[in-house]
Amino acid sequence: MNLLGLTPVLLPTTLCLCAAAAVINFWLGVRIGRLRIARKVEMGDGNDPLIYARMRAQSNFIENTPITLILVAVVELAGKGGWWLPVAGAVFMGGRVMHAFGMDGNFKPGRPFGTASAYLVQLALAVVAVLTAVRVI
Repeated sequence: MNLLGLTPVLLPTTLCLCAAAAVINFWLGVRIGRLRIARKVEMGDGNDPLIYARMRAQSNFIENTPITLILVAVVELAGKGGWWLPVAGAVFMGGRVMHAFGMDGNFKPGRPFGTASAYLVQLALAVVAVLTAVRVI
C-alpha cells in the first residue's frame, strides 16, 4: 500500500524477531498457565516458587524484549544491518529461552547466559545506533 506517497519499508530481520518474540511470549505464558492449573492457583503465584520463577521469566522477557526490538528496527532502518543483525537477534532470543529454563532451576547456566546475552546484545545495538547517529559508521 502506498499511503501519502510513502513507500513501505520491509524490515525482514525485525519482522522475524517480532514473530519469534510473539511465539516465545506465548510459550512462556502457556508454561505459567499449565503450572497454575496443575497446582490449582487461580491468581498470582500462590506462594509457589516455581510459578513465581516462571512469572518472573516472562516478566523479564517483557522488560527486555521491546527495547531490543526497537534497536534492531532502527539499526535495520538506518541500513546498518547485515549478516550480524539476525545473528544478534537470534542470540538474544535464544538467550531468553535459556533464561526461562534457568529460572526453573533445571538448567542452571541458562539464567546467567540469558541475562548476559540480553545485555550484551542490547549494548552492541545501542553502540551501533549511537555511532550511526553521529555518522561515525
